[in-house]
Amino acid sequence: MKPVEVEGVEKWEIEKILNKRKIRGVVKYLVQWKRFTAKHDNWERKEDLENTRKVGTEFEERINTEVRQQERLDRIEERDFRRGELSGKYTAKILYK
Repeated sequence: MKPVEVEGVEKWEIEKILNKRKIRGVVKYLVQWKRFTAKHDNWERKEDLENTRKVGTEFEERINTEVRQQERLDRIEERDFRRGELSGKYTAKILYK
């Protein structure tokens, strides 16, 4: 497959960003490339992905939304635990009468 030309330089197109990590102060994104299989996904430095700010922003928004949803679910579960109302789970009272 042929890369896309951006400002006279050949670049590969990004389908989406799958993950993010920071090691020794270097931010890297796990990139899924358009028209390639998961075998070709790889970690790219943030600096190397400057022309893909939109994709990076979408990833950050998606992750922030997922984190907020999980925090909300954790708060609800903790509240129910304190009340002794664990829906769908066994409590000591049920198990040991």
